[in-house]
Amino acid sequence: MSFELTLNNLLKWDAHLSSILKTVETLDLHDCWIAAGIIRNKVWDSLHNIKTETNDIDVIYFDEADTSIQAEKILEAKLNKLMPNQPWSVKNQARMHLKNNLPPYLCSFDGVANFPETPTAIAARIKQNKIELMAPYGIQDLFTYQVRPTPNYTKGSPLHPIYLQRVQEKNWEQTWNRLRIIV
Repeated sequence: MSFELTLNNLLKWDAHLSSILKTVETLDLHDCWIAAGIIRNKVWDSLHNIKTETNDIDVIYFDEADTSIQAEKILEAKLNKLMPNQPWSVKNQARMHLKNNLPPYLCSFDGVANFPETPTAIAARIKQNKIELMAPYGIQDLFTYQVRPTPNYTKGSPLHPIYLQRVQEKNWEQTWNRLRIIV
């Protein structure tokens, strides 16, 4: 079975992930996805036969017209109303380039492509009952236990210390012991 099919099945048949995807779809936002840790952790949990707590649900979208943090908080409140007691975290990718002093992003794909590590640089959504995946660096690293920096965070780059700090602070290999962290 291909990694993509495996991920699609996980997103489709995991009741929690499926309900998250369907809830986010109701926002009807342009270029909107669930991303990063919620997907990464569910895959690693599945591969390691464990269940970890959901610590955040990253929802990304792209809207150049309103890049205020307040707009993101309003969307988080809507999500909390639709699906309460979840750790929603909504971020407009039209402003996220400022975090690491990068050129402006043109879409959510640019945002995901600039996440620090490859198994986190992944997003999914449901559109018209079909699951769509976005993975600028593919999903092989996610399924083969590899954690490596994305291009802007590679060794020698100005952003590499951010990658190093993240993998140290996250300490993923403590929970998922098959991981291989590449510095």
